[in-house]
Amino acid sequence: MFYTVPRAGHLVAGSEHGVRREHFPGHELIYCLAGRGWVRVEGGRYEVGPGDLAWVNCHHPHAHGAVREDPWEVYWVRVEGPRLEQLAGRLAGPVVRGVAREAVEPVYREIFALVEGGGAGWLHAAVARLLAVIWAAGGSGEVATPAGLGKVMTRMKLFYFEPLTVAGLAAEAGMSPSHFARRFREVYGTSPIDWLRRERIRQAQRRLGDTEDPVQWIAEQVGYRDRFFFSKDFKRLTGCTPREYRRREAGG
Repeated sequence: MFYTVPRAGHLVAGSEHGVRREHFPGHELIYCLAGRGWVRVEGGRYEVGPGDLAWVNCHHPHAHGAVREDPWEVYWVRVEGPRLEQLAGRLAGPVVRGVAREAVEPVYREIFALVEGGGAGWLHAAVARLLAVIWAAGGSGEVATPAGLGKVMTRMKLFYFEPLTVAGLAAEAGMSPSHFARRFREVYGTSPIDWLRRERIRQAQRRLGDTEDPVQWIAEQVGYRDRFFFSKDFKRLTGCTPREYRRREAGG
């Protein structure tokens, strides 16, 4: 399968610039040329400045925008293609710091020209070069998590396969269930159960791409006791069934 770019562009943002979505096709690779912005992905908010590249997996709840006092200028591409989920998951974080402009600017400009003029094979090659630059630069980024939620988020990330409940997580955070659910949504942009559901599906996507384990086994590994509900959630969040996803990732 080829990498494709449905959209790409060069944005000089205004002070009110912002995007917020529950889910959207593809992955957005946003390189900051000047000014400052932010992204909210993977349960945290990350600052983005000149030389930083933000990888936004649009299949999960996400938001990004300009810092009002110093709006960013960015190159951006929205990419679809094989194993993007796995590549994103193997970076140290969703924001890669200190990516040399001279390394990425020519590639972005080539992508812009190809999007305008066509040429799927050349576009695939240009995106592959951009991904190689990102991979070589590695990743970093720190999440500022409010007191009371950090321990809970760590537990959800490490033990997503356990039968976690809002009541149990709230007790661990030292909050009432209603207050916990409200604070969680304020910080992470979704409910605790929806975040957990998306994390389980994200982990399932990795296993489907990296192993040959039966779908039923993978469903159980990520915390689903019922394969029907696993398949239903998987299709709702990814747009395809687990078997269709595995075939697509394998290039079939």
